[in-house]
Amino acid sequence: MITSPSIDQILEGVVMALEDDIMPNVDNPKAQASCQMIQSLLLGVRQLLVGFDAQLVDEHNQMIDVLVAASAALDGVDGMAADRMRERGAMAHSCEYLPPPMDRMAALDAHRQLSEAIEQSFYDLDELLAGGSEAAMSALDVIREHLGQRYLRDVASFTVGDGFVGRS
Repeated sequence: MITSPSIDQILEGVVMALEDDIMPNVDNPKAQASCQMIQSLLLGVRQLLVGFDAQLVDEHNQMIDVLVAASAALDGVDGMAADRMRERGAMAHSCEYLPPPMDRMAALDAHRQLSEAIEQSFYDLDELLAGGSEAAMSALDVIREHLGQRYLRDVASFTVGDGFVGRS
């Protein structure tokens, strides 16, 4: 039978195959630990899938506000870096907020565009900070707060059982 399994079903199948077909044939303790880490990683990805699209829309909408607020924090600051930040703020201000449900590809493209704008903003803020702009620190704080919340959400999404995925 030809089927079209979801990404979640594919990941579930890989986890089951690791458990049922591979682990019983692995004698090396390090290889067993690696196999279990792979299973944990795949389970973490499965947990992320549940809310990924909703998070993508939320992040897109938040990045619009972040870029607008960061550029507004530079009011009265002169220079090319500040001008580039204001251009990004104007670009973000012209973006539409995404309502759920959304076209997944359009959301991914829009999210990527704003993510790149935030990334490029670090270069300009670094230049402004090096030039002594106190307002640049306020703009940087706006972006840091947004990224900090995203980081905390990602860490919370990637916990598996009582621990974290990866090695200590």
